Amino acid sequence: MTRLANTMDRLSRRRGLISYIVAGHPHPDVTVPAMHALVEAGSDVIELGMPFSDPMAEGKIICRAHACALQHGVGLDDVFNMVESFRATDSHTPIVLMGYTNPVEQFGVQSFIDAMHNAGVDGLLLVDMPYDEAESIHMQIQNYQMSMIFLITPTTDSERVCAINKMASGFIYCVSLTGITGADHVNSEEVIDRLAHLRPLVHHPLAVGFGIKDIHTATQIATKADAIVLGSILSETMESEDDVPAAIHTLLTPYRKALDQIREDPL
Repeated sequence: MTRLANTMDRLSRRRGLISYIVAGHPHPDVTVPAMHALVEAGSDVIELGMPFSDPMAEGKIICRAHACALQHGVGLDDVFNMVESFRATDSHTPIVLMGYTNPVEQFGVQSFIDAMHNAGVDGLLLVDMPYDEAESIHMQIQNYQMSMIFLITPTTDSERVCAINKMASGFIYCVSLTGITGADHVNSEEVIDRLAHLRPLVHHPLAVGFGIKDIHTATQIATKADAIVLGSILSETMESEDDVPAAIHTLLTPYRKALDQIREDPL
């Protein structure tokens, strides 16, 4: 069983916390200490954003994070070096790279996948690559026993959900609303209803993200989700604090405690 699969399998016994940060934000020297802080504060999986000049699915907070990282000159080689540095002392926490197709194609798909494997990456989520265009890269990633993660949105129909389920591995990222990351007005009841619809169609763990910015919303959704994803609130915290690892601990620890108090079966 792969590192990511093993971690997601444990979510049958507790709710998962997946944390997203952009590599190089707010400074390249902060990224690896921030990753360790995420784990120490209770994150089960780290999503590491690959800086991109046109992150179309992101809200203003994460767009600022991408712009900041690019201003520091952070590229894919730097991202892989950060993962390698993290792996020097953490061999168990899964890392999923999240980003957009253009930088991967410019890097060279096979070279990118080789670099992922060599650095110790566990999965890849390309926001703008639909499943029906991902067969080639998916097969190459599978050869290295890494996972391809896909998004399911509120407008994804049942036929497409079933097709995504067949190709996905690790977990499926359920977008909580139609819109960009960090958006307001997440309707927890609608999300929960959507999860109930997805359960019979999907055999992978369901992680819910986009717009989760408070503990109440996180715990409501987590009663029926396998994991929740925090991103914008993390980026906003990191850019406003001098001691980023300490700020991460302060922010995430209450989320971890609240998720651990959920006893209801998500199924």
